[in-house]
Amino acid sequence: MKKIFFILPVIAFILIFSNMFFGHLLFAYDQDINKYSIYVHFQEEWDSYPVNILFDVTNVWSNPNFSNYTHSTDFSNVSDFDNYNSNNLQYQDNRGYVELKHQFSDCNSSWKPMLYRHAIDSVILPDIKSINSTVSEFYVQFIPICTDKKITSYEYSISIDDETSWFDVYFVNSKKQLENYLNYNFFDFYTDNDCFGKNYHSFSGICENIDQESGLLIIIPDNLNRSLTKIKVNLHEKI
Repeated sequence: MKKIFFILPVIAFILIFSNMFFGHLLFAYDQDINKYSIYVHFQEEWDSYPVNILFDVTNVWSNPNFSNYTHSTDFSNVSDFDNYNSNNLQYQDNRGYVELKHQFSDCNSSWKPMLYRHAIDSVILPDIKSINSTVSEFYVQFIPICTDKKITSYEYSISIDDETSWFDVYFVNSKKQLENYLNYNFFDFYTDNDCFGKNYHSFSGICENIDQESGLLIIIPDNLNRSLTKIKVNLHEKI
């Protein structure tokens, strides 16, 4: 009996150790993870000034051309960090905001962390409606999918950590719909029930048969009052 109590912890340690260093071999999963963030700072033209939004995006997709990307840790070589971060002053309805994003949002760079088999499991959030108040101005963000297919299907979930605010979300066929929203105040979107949600704190769905250039159009009311509002976006291409 004493031997069993000694052997079991040893076996457990070996399994954990092996998973840390060889988990990508034991649990092969042929999908890439693109994990990135988009930081938005409102200028004084917004009612939400001077608060900020942080979009925390995880995009899991089937990349047939995956290769092992390496990222240099030699900080003396700044060429490795060209375009890593870029500050851009942009406008929506003549209201300025600074957007900061990095290159990992381009579907060309990806990573697979230790225990990544669990990291990519889809996050299913409860659909929680908000008590909507009257707001006439909004901020809009487009989050693209990644795929090599002409037609694909995506599972997704979104949440906002500000209980006094909400979001609308629509799967659209391209970034062109963001321009349509801003310029003409209308846009096309996929109309299946799971492809859009209005006035939610959190929402999950599966949108099927969407085009290669598709993505999420996320609409947020201009009524934020926290110094930082965090919006989590999880996208997972269905195999």
